Amino acid sequence: MTATSALSLPRTTATAARVLRQLRHDPRTIALMILVPCVMLFLLRYVFDGSARTFDTIGASLLGIFPLITMFLVTSIATLRERTSGTLERLLAMPLGKGDLIAGYALAFGAVAVVQSALATGLAVWFLDLDVVGSPWLLLLVALLDALLGTALGLFVSAFAASEFQAVQFMPAVIFPQLLLCGLFTPRDAMHPLLEAVSDVLPMSYAVDGMNEVLHHADLTAAFLRDITIVAAVALLVLTLGAATLKRRSA
Repeated sequence: MTATSALSLPRTTATAARVLRQLRHDPRTIALMILVPCVMLFLLRYVFDGSARTFDTIGASLLGIFPLITMFLVTSIATLRERTSGTLERLLAMPLGKGDLIAGYALAFGAVAVVQSALATGLAVWFLDLDVVGSPWLLLLVALLDALLGTALGLFVSAFAASEFQAVQFMPAVIFPQLLLCGLFTPRDAMHPLLEAVSDVLPMSYAVDGMNEVLHHADLTAAFLRDITIVAAVALLVLTLGAATLKRRSA
C-alpha cells in the first residue's frame, strides 16, 4: 500500500502521538529542548548582573532566538534518525503521506515548544525581571512562533543531510548568518546596505523585531502584527517545502 497524498487529521495526530511517546523516553532531548533555553537566559541575566539595562535590551531578543536554535537542532536530528533507521521508509509504506508525517512532527514538537516558550518567558519576566513594556503574553506568542520556525527549518534541512553530523553542520549555514544579521548585535539599518537587504529576507530578523516591539510598546502595533505574520508565514512555507523534499531513506 502506498502513501496517500491527502492530509488526514487522524493520521497526523497519530504521528504526533508516536513522536511524543518517543520523546518521553529520551530525557536528554527533553532537557535540551525545555531546560537549555532557560539555563541560557539565567546565565545571560547574571553575566550582565551589573547592567540590568543591557539584559533588558538583548534578553527579549534571545528569548526568541534560543528556542529557535534548540528546536532546529533537535528536529533536524530526530527526523534524520527516523530516516536512517528505516522507520520513515516503513511509515511511508503505510497509508501515511509526507504531509501527514511533517504535520505530525510539527504538531508534536509544537506542543513541546509551547512548554519551552512558556517556561522561558515566565523565567525571564517574573524571575529574572526582564523589563517589558508590552504584555508578557505577546512575548510568549513570538517565542512560540520562533520555536515553530526552528522546528520547520529543522524538518526542512533534514532532507538534505545523510547523517546526524551533517544535520548539525547545517547550523552554521542556516542559523549563524541569521544570528549575525537579525539586529541582535547592531541595528539592521546601521549595517552595510547589502547586508541590510539580506537581513530583510531572513525570518529571524522579524522574530527579533517582534520581540523589540513588545519590549518598547504597551499596545499592539502594526509593525508587531507584520513581524509575527511573516514569521508564521515562513514557518508554514518551510513546512510545505519540507513535505515536498522529504526523502524516504538516506542516500
